[in-house]
Amino acid sequence: DEQLVESGGGLVQPGGSLTLTCTASGFSFATYGMSWHRQAPGKGLEWVSRINSGGGITSYADFAKGRFTISRSNAKNTLYLQMNSLKPEDTAMYYCAADPYGGALCRVEAYAYTYWGQGTQVTVSS
Repeated sequence: DEQLVESGGGLVQPGGSLTLTCTASGFSFATYGMSWHRQAPGKGLEWVSRINSGGGITSYADFAKGRFTISRSNAKNTLYLQMNSLKPEDTAMYYCAADPYGGALCRVEAYAYTYWGQGTQVTVSS
């Protein structure tokens, strides 16, 4: 079965850092575009970042530029999100998602993604 499992969330103080990990199984991870999305309490799903199948092309939402870094290891079937300078407004459930289109086009719409993880909670608070 196709599966995405996120980990690495937690409670962090403002200005702190976290690295989220998403481990994939059951599908050809190396051919898929991968993304991170988030959902804050009472708000809709929000795209955070995307990386193409080869890992050489990345895109970020404006709020993530300069603070977050997406990366992947196709050898390990793993996706990462390094988050620095975290703010209280970054508090949300973070989800990884897999898009069978692995090319350079940045697809942010949730419907483009076939597989989703269960999410990992990130809370930024003092």
